[in-house]
Amino acid sequence: MLLLLALVGSALSQVTLPSQSSVTDYAPQVNVECPDFSTTSLIRSFSPQNQTLHPSEVQYVNDRYNSTVQDAWNAWLSDGSALGYNISIFQGVFPKVGIAIPGGGLRAAQYGAASLNALDARNASSKAAGTGGLLQVASYMSGLSGGSWVTGSLLFNNWPNIIELVFGNSQDLDGWKLDLSLVSPDGIDVLSEDNQYFFGSILWSVISKAETGIDTSITDPWARMISYHFLNQTSRQNFFTNDTAHGAGQLWSDFPTIPAVQQGFVPFPLLVTDSRQANDNLTTSLGPDSVVYEITPYEFASYDPNLSAGMNLTYAGTHLTNGKADNGSACVRGFDQAGFMMGTSASLFNQIFDFAHNTVQNFDSDDSNALLYLIQRQLSSVRTRADDVANWPNPFQGLKSSTYADSGSSWLSLIDGASNGENIPYGPLFVKARGLDVIVTLENCADDSNNWPNGTSPIATSARLGSILRSSHQQFPPIPQTSADWVSTGVRERATFFGCDPVQTPAEYPLVIYLPNSPPFNGDDPATNYGTFVLTYTQKQSSLFFDQVHLNTISGFTPNANTPDPNFGLCLQCAAIDRARSKTSPVVPRSSICSQCFKQYCYDPQNPPSQSELPNRKFVLVDPDPEGLSKIEGFLGSSKIKLIGALIGLVVFVAVLCGGLIWWKKRKDRQMQYNIVNEFHDEGDASAWRGQRYYSDYHVEDYHVEDYDVEETDYHAEAYELSGHKTLETNNKDLT
Repeated sequence: MLLLLALVGSALSQVTLPSQSSVTDYAPQVNVECPDFSTTSLIRSFSPQNQTLHPSEVQYVNDRYNSTVQDAWNAWLSDGSALGYNISIFQGVFPKVGIAIPGGGLRAAQYGAASLNALDARNASSKAAGTGGLLQVASYMSGLSGGSWVTGSLLFNNWPNIIELVFGNSQDLDGWKLDLSLVSPDGIDVLSEDNQYFFGSILWSVISKAETGIDTSITDPWARMISYHFLNQTSRQNFFTNDTAHGAGQLWSDFPTIPAVQQGFVPFPLLVTDSRQANDNLTTSLGPDSVVYEITPYEFASYDPNLSAGMNLTYAGTHLTNGKADNGSACVRGFDQAGFMMGTSASLFNQIFDFAHNTVQNFDSDDSNALLYLIQRQLSSVRTRADDVANWPNPFQGLKSSTYADSGSSWLSLIDGASNGENIPYGPLFVKARGLDVIVTLENCADDSNNWPNGTSPIATSARLGSILRSSHQQFPPIPQTSADWVSTGVRERATFFGCDPVQTPAEYPLVIYLPNSPPFNGDDPATNYGTFVLTYTQKQSSLFFDQVHLNTISGFTPNANTPDPNFGLCLQCAAIDRARSKTSPVVPRSSICSQCFKQYCYDPQNPPSQSELPNRKFVLVDPDPEGLSKIEGFLGSSKIKLIGALIGLVVFVAVLCGGLIWWKKRKDRQMQYNIVNEFHDEGDASAWRGQRYYSDYHVEDYHVEDYDVEETDYHAEAYELSGHKTLETNNKDLT
């Protein structure tokens, strides 16, 4: 099966795909003419005390705020009478809202999507509950790692109905297809025919980028895997073919061309990524002083005081020194592949990949094996420089050398946005220049042994805002200061509002609406606290996941009970609109209805709540759709007849043993083919390739079918036909 990859090179030289429909569209364009540097700069530089935002961001947010967002507030709150307010007095001073979607792999993506659905006015049950509408009034949405996946998916599928986005609609949306593993979609056998088609397509994309002279890494195939599920162009029917580009060629800077963006439906998106100092090989978590970057549709930037600069995203990938292109007037475009932007934010391999021992920690063994196979066998010739990070040419080289640690580096090593302990992408939303009044947190961190949050990320952000970022960012409102306090107060188990009663006017911090992934309020078995490294979900698992998150999000909590709060929708509206009161003259007093809501949901550090008010919560995940051996284990665990269990175990053992012998025989035969291609992939010193930056000596066309003898067999070998079909018959002959 692996021999099929030998045909990739031959087919590449024979068939040319349309320029807009190939997986090779993943390759950036190099030697593009730069703007006139005498009149145009690709770099914006500012100070922490005199921050400026990109003009296009300011225009989009302001235009949308003055039209779409104000209309959305009026639609959500109606005349305001249900809250005890006259909504007309808030016209023009509605709060500016941001939504933060944390990381955590597919769990995070699903939690983020399900929570957004519960806040979406397009969802009938959400609207009826009063929570649906908060999404529409948001001006910003930040995503990190898995949170970036749902953010990008919504954008590049034109802001669709969220349930249809995730589960498909039998029309233009095929869903996320989470039952197909991110790394081995055809199952655990990496040598299966469809897995080989998939891996070959991934390899082809990465080679196309590497041949431009831009360093690649493990983040590139990771980015392409993400694209198959979260960007458009991929369906179950074409998943293992090259009928489409599978998201290649879709750029983060394409944001202004998206119809939903042009209609003003979309909050301004922000992705977060951390950086490991370029000359460092650190494989542990980062310190709080490491630079945090954000990726917007217009800029790659950092508002950290030690940098305070932004680079035009359209030309990201260009090596700049002191703001000028190293290669004269030659620039790069197309580096900002949407998949690579999401992959950069989720590049966690520096902490889980042990190159010395060829192991990947935390992943399921089957997923780990697939990743190792892809990296070691298929990418050994194209990975260069730092293998375990996202490699970005440094646009800020030469700038602010007294404070910016990577000022002397030509490359940036970007990694998962949670690497400094901040798994919630708060940073961009607390930037002073953005002036947010309300920050909604869709918290789904897996901090404890049962994969529930315990405040680790908010605590880290609060500390960083109060020290390193004090001059550039708003401060965090009062919160419990230890993880133990997050547990004992119960705030991690139910909706909580932080910062309800600021001292100053205007408020010294935004109001934070905290909506955590938590055990079902009604005492049901939890089905949303999966591990971060689970890369496959069945339809049943995802469906129950969404149902539980939706019900929890729209229901709030009733103290000392397991029933929903029928007023939670109103309470959420009270929290969202509260900062508008201080913007009126005279200041509008808080209504009695909202005062009662705040008494129930606000965190008061002088009179903290108690976890005892949340009875009968269950914390251990109960998989609603166990598969394979786990089904048998579940049955045996609940059976009280040990003899039956033993007999079943014996039968299973005998069946597995017999099946294993048959599988071993077939595998041995297949391994003969595998070894031949190993020689093909290992030809030359692989370690030498890693040290090379350019690929002038490496060409896909160097693969030659003539290098192999051909003899008759009964096997019909298949390979890519790169014009868009999956198979290419080879006249009843096999390559040996």
